[in-house]
Amino acid sequence: MNAPLDAALQPFVLCDTGDRIATLTLNRGDRFNPLSTAMIAAIDAALDEIAADAGVRVVVIAASGRAFCAGHDLKEMRAHIDHDWQRGLFDACTQLMLKLTRLPQPVIARVHGAAAAAGCQLVSMCDLAVAADSATFGLSGINAGIFCTTPGVGVARNVSRKRAMEMLLTGTMIDAPTALAWGLVNRVVPLAALDDAVAVLASTIAAKSPAAVTMGKQAFYAQIGRDLPDAYALAGESMACNMLDTDAAEGIDAFLGKRAPQWRDA
Repeated sequence: MNAPLDAALQPFVLCDTGDRIATLTLNRGDRFNPLSTAMIAAIDAALDEIAADAGVRVVVIAASGRAFCAGHDLKEMRAHIDHDWQRGLFDACTQLMLKLTRLPQPVIARVHGAAAAAGCQLVSMCDLAVAADSATFGLSGINAGIFCTTPGVGVARNVSRKRAMEMLLTGTMIDAPTALAWGLVNRVVPLAALDDAVAVLASTIAAKSPAAVTMGKQAFYAQIGRDLPDAYALAGESMACNMLDTDAAEGIDAFLGKRAPQWRDA
């Protein structure tokens, strides 16, 4: 069913929910789904609705048309040669990217075509990514005289520094097998198998304890940037709290009793 997004935002993002999985589809395929101010606002609004929906356990971000996302809307950017407007665009995009990591539910990128510049950033900021073997990825802004500084933040947290700098400095698109080898995506499958691969991954996660998944996702991002002692301290506290949760008791009892666990709703 379609989520009740604001009417002005509906042309940009479609939302379909079923089997505890919400799929957000970027819906400007005719323009390669650019992250314009309107597109950013639409995705942001949809994520707010999903975050408040305990019935959704996994989010998939997909796209219509031939490309996943071509990055920011260069025509819109060129029409606003004003520092405050430009900073507002990047601040809004930053908040959207951070929202992906703060969302209670895991987010999977379903990438079927080109993911360039901020589109590549979007893939990098999703928790997981599944790509068609025909998909391509790149930080291509340098080709238009724009260094992809903000997209580089997410990408450099997925791939090594040398790989990230190569992407940033050359603007060359890499193919899906390379993206897999570099750590930017989790799976590469034939295009015809993409929906099935995403569905299997999403349904596997959706079957887990939503409380444990949410707690674990929060702890993962909280510890990953810390030094080793602080990371272990935070992780240890998270696990102690996790063990006191009723789902942990249910999960252990189910394992010992050789039965399927019955998770409570988040």
